[in-house]
Amino acid sequence: MQKSPYTLEDFDFDLPDDLIAQYPAEKRDAARLFVLERKTGRHIHARFSEAFKFLNPGDLLVFNDAKVMHARILCARTSGGIVEILLTRRLDDRRWLAISNRMKRLNPGEILIPVKNSSIRLKVKKRDRDQLEIDSDTALTEAVLSLTGDIALPPYIRREASALDEERYQTVYAGRGWAAAAPTAGLHFTEELLEKIRSAGADTAFVTLDVSWSTFQPVRVHNIESHAMHSERYTVSKQAARSINSARGRGGRIIAVGTTALRVLESTFTGHINLPGAGETDIFLYPPKPVKSADSLITNFHTPRSTVLMLAAAFAGYDAIMKAYREAVRERYRFFSYGDAMFII
Repeated sequence: MQKSPYTLEDFDFDLPDDLIAQYPAEKRDAARLFVLERKTGRHIHARFSEAFKFLNPGDLLVFNDAKVMHARILCARTSGGIVEILLTRRLDDRRWLAISNRMKRLNPGEILIPVKNSSIRLKVKKRDRDQLEIDSDTALTEAVLSLTGDIALPPYIRREASALDEERYQTVYAGRGWAAAAPTAGLHFTEELLEKIRSAGADTAFVTLDVSWSTFQPVRVHNIESHAMHSERYTVSKQAARSINSARGRGGRIIAVGTTALRVLESTFTGHINLPGAGETDIFLYPPKPVKSADSLITNFHTPRSTVLMLAAAFAGYDAIMKAYREAVRERYRFFSYGDAMFII
């Protein structure tokens, strides 16, 4: 554990409520883009549709292609009443970790019946302080979950999910994994923008991190290095590892699209290359830990006191990132999952 000179309170900042985006921009790449130069601290205001203009031939953008599942399930209790279950992690098709809005009232052995799919029975197998283990009598495949649950929006989006979120809280390249939350930096990319990126001489690679609901877990310790991250599954294919290592070997920049992609890169980096494979990571990146696996980072504007803000500070430098956030507030950038983005170069 590396000691940090920064405490939890150092990652606080004032954010007006009206800057917390409740809906996405009308078009994915219409979001604003705050381009921050790490070495100089200078910044440029742009649109995300212009992101390709800041790329060089030979650059490689690394995306997290995890697919958001329908993790929010309203259930009837056999004893009466309705509870909300949020699947946070897949153990296998029939066994899941979950949280609930009625954690203290749900006891091991209790049977829950999904309101939207009453043919299924969910059994509370275990309960500890902050999570449940749920057994299903039916395999909760992607197809079954789409009929049983809903997309779970982050807690700071204060509205019910709608048909809009079915499309927009999912990246255009999502295809693998079991994410409870979206890798939100990727939400800004369109097929047209990806084509412009490739036409600019840059390339793309895809890794997978099953983003768990712990991405919204608050940090409760004063000394940030004492915070424990939940473990999440990742996969780096041989093809992705080859693309990353080849681009780095040719002198191209490795550009992580999102904090989840960066955590996979850093978890699989040996100091020279990224290794293919599948595993678990609970890596926590915070200043002054150096980030060695990527040269640039595309990321959204994050919540105060969050591990993802600490990651951005580890990447860009604490002073630079907090100054950029204050500027973004003054310029009325939109924050969090459906908000605007930064390109740290």
